[in-house]
Amino acid sequence: MRHTLPIAPQFYVTAPQACPYLEGRLERKLFTALQGDHAQRLNDTLSKQGFRRSQNVLYRPSCAECSACLSARIRVADFEPGRTQRKVLKHNADLRRNATSPWATEDQYALFRRYLDRRHADGGMADMDIFEFAAMIEETPIRSRVIEYHRPGSGRAELTAVCLTDVFDDGLSMVYSFYEPDMADRSIGTYLILDHVAIAREAGLPYVYLGYWVPGSRKMGYKANFAALEIYKGGEWQPIGDPADHRAELHPLSVDPIAEQVARIALPEARPTHE
Repeated sequence: MRHTLPIAPQFYVTAPQACPYLEGRLERKLFTALQGDHAQRLNDTLSKQGFRRSQNVLYRPSCAECSACLSARIRVADFEPGRTQRKVLKHNADLRRNATSPWATEDQYALFRRYLDRRHADGGMADMDIFEFAAMIEETPIRSRVIEYHRPGSGRAELTAVCLTDVFDDGLSMVYSFYEPDMADRSIGTYLILDHVAIAREAGLPYVYLGYWVPGSRKMGYKANFAALEIYKGGEWQPIGDPADHRAELHPLSVDPIAEQVARIALPEARPTHE
C-alpha cells in the first residue's frame, strides 16, 4: 500500500470590491478550484470550515476590514418550526417538490429573470444571460440537485420556486434559490428552507447549510429566525445564541492574516493506493 499526502489545493485571494451586505465596506474572498477526482471530498471537508461553492470554485470571505460573514447551518435533529413558520408550511402545502439532475431549462430561466428584476435588479446577477444561468446550474463537479416546486395550475403545474442544492456527506447546502416574486405573501424563501430541513431529515442528514449570516445586514438577518442555528466562528461550529453578541466581527482587528487563515485549513487525506 502506498500512502499519499493530503490533497493540497492552491488558494488565492480576490481583489477587494464593494461589499453586497454592508454599505461602505469592501469584500475579499479566499478561493480554490474544485475539480478532479477529489472534488467531492474537498468540497465536503472545506464546507465544514465555512466555504461555499460557486460552480467549480470553493470560496470563503476573507475581508481586510471585518469577519462578519459567518457560515450558518441548521441542526436538523433539534429543529422545530416556530408559530409563524408553521403557518408558512400550511400556506404552501399545495406546492409539489420535484428533485432533478442539475440541468437548466427555459422555464427556470424565465422565473429566475422575474425574480431578479423584481427583487435584485441592482445585484451582481442582474445582467446574467441564459448561458451564464445554465453554467451556474450545470457546472458542478460534485453531487448536486435542482429541486423544483410547482403549484397546480390550469392545464399544467406552474413552476413556482427552484433551489440548486448540493449534497454533502453530512447535509444539504442551499447554493442558490429563486421563486415567483408575485407570491411574497407566501414567504416562499422561508418555505424552501423548511422543506430542505424535511428533506435532510428524511435522508438522515444532520445539517442544512444556509450560506452566510451577516450581523448588521438586513439582507441576511432572516437566517437568525431559524431554531437550532449554528455558525462557524473561531474555527468551530457553535450555537448562534444572541445575534447581538456577534457585532465584534465588524471590527478590523477581528481579521487574521491570509497566511494564518490558509495554514489553519484542514484538508482531506488522499485515499491510499494499492500496488
